[in-house]
Amino acid sequence: MTDATVTVSLLRRRMIDDMSLRNLSPATQRSYLHAVTKFSRYFGRSPDRLGLEDVRAFQVYLVSQGISWGSLNQIVCALRFFYGVTLDRSEIPERIVYARTPRKLPTILSADEVVRFLEAVPSLKARAALTTAYAAGCAPPKRQA
Repeated sequence: MTDATVTVSLLRRRMIDDMSLRNLSPATQRSYLHAVTKFSRYFGRSPDRLGLEDVRAFQVYLVSQGISWGSLNQIVCALRFFYGVTLDRSEIPERIVYARTPRKLPTILSADEVVRFLEAVPSLKARAALTTAYAAGCAPPKRQA
């Protein structure tokens, strides 16, 4: 075995032990190991020789590949665990940023769609209530002088 293989094997064993001590689920352990392995292979070096700028470059690469925010955050959790627990480099994990949850804009109906929706309501009473609720919610806010 080469020196790098021994180092990686020892790091991997230590990370597995750290995860087992913290009672992480087997699925989480597999996910974390996969993420750190992917990180290491991206740079072609042992992950203990990579730093914060490398983590950032890896995140930029993943985003450019169209990774989902959930998958990116899972990798962030794995790297934070690796650096913070396995390597005991407490200054790094707090600087590895999570991806923000994307905000989706609400669907807004066109005027024609609103009319069709209200006309589809069979009960006159329900239609009047929905029309009133819609009109109240769509009114522009009143300005106070």
